[in-house]
Amino acid sequence: MEKNSPRILGNTHWDGLRGRQLYIAMAALLCGLFFSVMDGTVCNVALPTLSRELNIAPSESIWIVNAFQIVIVMMLLPFASLGELISYRKIYLIGITLFTSGSLLCAMAASFGGLVTARVVQGLGAAMVMSINTSLVKLIYPKKHLGKGIGLNATVVALGLVAGPVITGAILSVATWHWLFIINLPFGLIAFLLARKSLPENPTKVEGRHFDYREALLNALTFGLFFACFEAFSNDVAEWILLIGVALFLLTATVYVRYQQHREFPMLPLDLLQSSIFSLSIITSIVSFASQTLAMVGMPFLLMHSFGYDAVQTGVLMTAYPIVILVIAPISGFLIGRVSPELLGCFGLLMLCIGSFLLAFLPADCGFWDIVWRFAVCGLGFGFFQSPNNHLILSAAPTHRAGSASGMMASARLVGQTTGAACVAMAFRLFDDKGPMMTMVLGGMLSLAGMLSSLARYIGARHK
Repeated sequence: MEKNSPRILGNTHWDGLRGRQLYIAMAALLCGLFFSVMDGTVCNVALPTLSRELNIAPSESIWIVNAFQIVIVMMLLPFASLGELISYRKIYLIGITLFTSGSLLCAMAASFGGLVTARVVQGLGAAMVMSINTSLVKLIYPKKHLGKGIGLNATVVALGLVAGPVITGAILSVATWHWLFIINLPFGLIAFLLARKSLPENPTKVEGRHFDYREALLNALTFGLFFACFEAFSNDVAEWILLIGVALFLLTATVYVRYQQHREFPMLPLDLLQSSIFSLSIITSIVSFASQTLAMVGMPFLLMHSFGYDAVQTGVLMTAYPIVILVIAPISGFLIGRVSPELLGCFGLLMLCIGSFLLAFLPADCGFWDIVWRFAVCGLGFGFFQSPNNHLILSAAPTHRAGSASGMMASARLVGQTTGAACVAMAFRLFDDKGPMMTMVLGGMLSLAGMLSSLARYIGARHK
């Protein structure tokens, strides 16, 4: 890397929007975020219907989900870097346009191949929106109110996760699957119009910085192979194919990291990861989302197979988790600045750990509400953790690197979710009937590890 400090041009004292413009900008931003997150879950519930309607095998139908997710995980950091260079506002507007166009193509798709292709377009738009979402929150909110913005952002993510299955069930009960995507169109248009009117341009830029397409390709290959290896493991692909995939991933990742070491502003933000606060916050984010995924994927099997609940009852039971997040995330964001965010994170992960172990060892005679309050403890923990952790990640990055911080935040979420899903498959394979219980034990252990990481952040901050 160059020894000279980069020359930052523009308004280095930018401190957010005010009044009506702030509210309009956040409405535009959160509208796009909500539908991007929600569309990551709507097809999960609709896969049996899509498999039947498109006359494809259930094993093939999973690519309707994978196409969307793989594109997102491959493109988050390149789009975040591009946002730093050309404008978060422009990336958001292009992203909303692509996402809405992809939704229209999904609704018009007449074949499995057409739907998968349309989901790729949709995924590109969602990657753009997600990659720079928190960067725009940082630009929109004044510094002293940033915690509130991050809390609101976390609330909308949780709402998207809750709404996806509910909206899918409601639409499929009265209309065809095409309406799962048609519903995005008016809201995509509204988000675009509001964003064009209210979102600010980047207040600063770095003189002489350019986008590196080789770097973007290496990033896409590294994260794409990472995701593919986990999918192969989860779906019991032949060992020799899995080993080849892992070898290719390790080779590509090594080349990518070496290439990044010679960049002044690396797409994989090695410069930001040198900060212990930033790196520990990313680690805790990964393990917390892995723990959450272990619960959301593993617990339905325990509730349905061991306790005899049907799919609808299981869904109602599990909504206690995200609903509590909806309530707690804004409160947690409000507390930032009044209570150490590191300590808030410690408390949240401790509650998530306790909730996971409570679910792992459910008594045989427990009733409906006995399960609900245990899920609520998990939601309480995750709600108290997420906003302070995101605040620490954003605060650790200078304004001209906010895009990379935002991209890493979204990447940490997806890596955690992917890891959690693979761990569920591993637990089921190793422990058979006890697999669902062991997923929650593992979730509790990961939460405990995250709590210790958050405690290390607090100790490090106190000794500065």
